Amino acid sequence: MNDIEFILSELQSISEPDYLKKMAYFGIDISKAFGIRVPNIRKLGKQIGKNQELSLLLWETGFHEARLLATFIGDYKQVTEMQINAWTKDFISWYICDQACGNLFVKTPYFKSKIFEFAAAEAEFIKRTGFVLMAEAAVHLKKEPDITFLGFLPVIEREAYDNRNFVKKAINWALRQIGKRNAFLHRQALQTANNILAQNNKKANWIALDALRELNSDAVLAKVNS
Repeated sequence: MNDIEFILSELQSISEPDYLKKMAYFGIDISKAFGIRVPNIRKLGKQIGKNQELSLLLWETGFHEARLLATFIGDYKQVTEMQINAWTKDFISWYICDQACGNLFVKTPYFKSKIFEFAAAEAEFIKRTGFVLMAEAAVHLKKEPDITFLGFLPVIEREAYDNRNFVKKAINWALRQIGKRNAFLHRQALQTANNILAQNNKKANWIALDALRELNSDAVLAKVNS
């Protein structure tokens, strides 16, 4: 399972060309893709196991599914800041971006500095990475102190004007997830959403209104006040 050509042939063997249409429908770049359902890629990843060297080689192929597999088998303990920077520059798909952030980047010691760096970037997917990392941290890093997330809220407020699809959805996701961590951060997230509305920027309104809708829902209120 360490031979890159063998793994690419395995990916090709489980491809479904018709599935490419579904991928494209969900906004995934299919310019270099086989058309493989994610559970089948995960299954192959489990067979391979963690393998950082192979992960890096798979990434270099440029194939969508090979890069997705790379995020599954990579070892976050061996991920360097240089790797994070290099992979982020390669992102052309929101799905690969999100998987790399959730499976690897957010587990590294660099995630906070990368959030502030990437959230201020101009390129759409690099900027998205900053906010996806915020959302992933809010969901998965249970021991992270509230002060970490308080530091992210001004960035969300500052960048809410960005109406590009893959950016605004990530900003909204980050705001909602931070607000769902606990009662204190819930109040701070609500204030941030209201501050965004006060900007009187129509492009930013969706981020705030959608976040307020979920954060004020009965389910979220019950969760943060339990």
